[in-house]
Amino acid sequence: MNQSPWQPISPEKPARPVRTPLNRERIVDAAMRVLLDQGYEAVSMRKVAQALDTGPASLYAHVANKRELDQLMVDRAAEGIVVPAADPAKWQEQLKDGMRSMLKVMRAYPGVARAAIGQVPLGERAMASTEAMLAILKAGRVPDQAAAWAIDMLSLYVTAVAFEESVQGASGWTLEDVEGFIAGLRTYFEGLPVDRFPLTVALAGALVAGSGGDERFEFGLEVIVGGLAAMVPADQ
Repeated sequence: MNQSPWQPISPEKPARPVRTPLNRERIVDAAMRVLLDQGYEAVSMRKVAQALDTGPASLYAHVANKRELDQLMVDRAAEGIVVPAADPAKWQEQLKDGMRSMLKVMRAYPGVARAAIGQVPLGERAMASTEAMLAILKAGRVPDQAAAWAIDMLSLYVTAVAFEESVQGASGWTLEDVEGFIAGLRTYFEGLPVDRFPLTVALAGALVAGSGGDERFEFGLEVIVGGLAAMVPADQ
């Protein structure tokens, strides 16, 4: 029907933009952006909701709480972990390579180590990494109980190293700042009373050595993997 001439002409309403449906993947995408841009402490359900231009209540339909969001972020990061296919002849170096890959991923996502601490990673990607590392341990004939406990220890060691690095990185120190701190620490150790701290004074240089690179991390790998290798039963 034609509009009557005495009726006012209604302005056309602008079409509302169609929003992309909210889902877990988009929520984790936003959480990872907040993590990288602002650090772990900034990641909250409210902050992630703001990044998605929605309210926190919308997130709870897909993610139960902040603890589950942490799990999802850890699992997203775990996608980048590369663990070699188990080879009995190379199992010790393969175990180290898997741990190196874990550290590389955590360095790529500063703060994800904080999300991982105190949690058992139950996401599919994280569980796949665990399964692959267990396969390496069993290829090396590490006893079942030792292999089971080792999985937790390996992850805890890498996570602790990454977390410490993220804390140091958050301080905004430059390389010169780090070198200055190490030099000052050595001077402090060397200046301690020799009668009370003879070994600390004598080993002052060794105590601060390798603080600027991966030497300490590699030392830990040698100790851990060497200890596991010592548990392998002798050939019958």
